[in-house]
Amino acid sequence: MTTSRETDWMNHPVIRSLIDQAATLALEERITLVKGLVPGIADACSEEEYERFVTFIRLKGERYLEAKTHPGEGRAGRQVPGERDLEGR
Repeated sequence: MTTSRETDWMNHPVIRSLIDQAATLALEERITLVKGLVPGIADACSEEEYERFVTFIRLKGERYLEAKTHPGEGRAGRQVPGERDLEGR
């Protein structure tokens, strides 16, 4: 996982382990897992923070799909902005 100053404090090995475990689930189970996390995230966020979260999730998917269809081209030619682009980093 890549890190930034904002995420340096996180327990990345535990997060990676959870991601690896989730990857063993069937697609429908992974979708259910994500849906199960949403209410807790929404409760912990303001409306503005939640909208930003939803936008970042959508962009993450769009960036992945674009990169998958344009292998080896890197970020420079990317059509879909990344989270850091949106946050001015």
